[in-house]
Amino acid sequence: MTFFTAISGLNAASKNLAVTGNNIANANTTGFKQSRAEFADVYASSVGGVSKTQPGTGVRVTNVAQQFSQGNINATGNNLDLAISGEGFFSLGTDATSDQPSIYTRSGEFKLDKDGYVVNNQGNFLMAFKPNGTTVADGFSSGVFQPLRVNAEQGSPVASSALAVSANLQSTQTTPVSSPVDPTNPDSYNHESSMTIYDSQGNSHIASTYYVSQSPGTPNTWEAYLFIDGKPFNVDGSLATLPLDGSQTSITMTFDTAGKLTAPLGQTSYGAIASTDIDPNLNVDDLAFSVDFTGTTQFSSVFSVNNLAQDGLPAGNLTGISVSDEGIVFARFSNGGSTPLGKVALSRFANPQGLTKLGDSTWAQSADSGERVPGEPGKGSFGTVQSGSVEASNVDLSEQLVNLIIGQQAYQANAQSISTENTITQAILNIR
Repeated sequence: MTFFTAISGLNAASKNLAVTGNNIANANTTGFKQSRAEFADVYASSVGGVSKTQPGTGVRVTNVAQQFSQGNINATGNNLDLAISGEGFFSLGTDATSDQPSIYTRSGEFKLDKDGYVVNNQGNFLMAFKPNGTTVADGFSSGVFQPLRVNAEQGSPVASSALAVSANLQSTQTTPVSSPVDPTNPDSYNHESSMTIYDSQGNSHIASTYYVSQSPGTPNTWEAYLFIDGKPFNVDGSLATLPLDGSQTSITMTFDTAGKLTAPLGQTSYGAIASTDIDPNLNVDDLAFSVDFTGTTQFSSVFSVNNLAQDGLPAGNLTGISVSDEGIVFARFSNGGSTPLGKVALSRFANPQGLTKLGDSTWAQSADSGERVPGEPGKGSFGTVQSGSVEASNVDLSEQLVNLIIGQQAYQANAQSISTENTITQAILNIR
């Protein structure tokens, strides 16, 4: 029986060396999790149980358990490379029609396939939660999985809806000698500011505001007149009378004695402006926007524009992909806009060591792992996602080399047990 005890030791030591060798071989494998061989002693039992003088009949390997500790996160510079910092697995589907993940991994080496889907090196599809709309504020459906896809369509234009102007209107200015306001006559206004705005098709237009001082008749008061592409518009959105006759309505701006704006405060809305009033050949949605003059002052210093801003966008081409720490994947466009394509779906398990090993640094759910728990990066116990990085293997080479020495000694010791047992057996057989 001693031979078989030593043989079990050889088998166990061999398995331990194989596990250690596999760890060493995968020291540079992205997302790899090291394993350890776990052993248990073996006793021959009988009806009466194991005798207290029973020496044991060897050892057996009970489990090769993977260790899901965090690996180092290494920067790669590739935006589609992803690393999880904390708990969770990337969720993968096997084809473009998958509506539930079936494969899980910590390896975040992703790329685009010929159809624009985000896949790993084995062609499995990265699953994401479906966006509810076109902005992050619309949220994501955390129960609706879909393969993440990047399309090369143009970024849709966005009509301007909010304008902001901050300027200093020179307090020493007086009412112009000419009226009404005429962009071609600098003597009909005191100051002017312009910005580019966009309609529903992404066409650009120049929105100009002409400021007219009411001093000395009405001190600390200015009138602001709106022109779009050189056409005058009233506050209600209608086209002012042409030729200009002084009936164009304006926004009245008042300041206190310290030169701070007292009215209007916040946003002032213009009525809907018909595109055909701007250009008879233009057929787009009516322009409807507000203007916010917050920050505008009336000081004695020369006129200056401190801020011009608007929220419209022209059409744009896809320029890149970015991923936030919360796992939101954005398509970035040349017009400065961005569209959320989805939110990377993570999964966790009550017992990760119970997952079925599939190879390629991937796993599948099993009865031992427990049911998959889906979640979003950075929420609850789920880790965050780092773009442009991958998680390295968690193998410690120094530790594995020490384990290699220990495993070798165990193997040699069991081999010596067999050699010793053989010598004893020979001695017994040679007795005459």
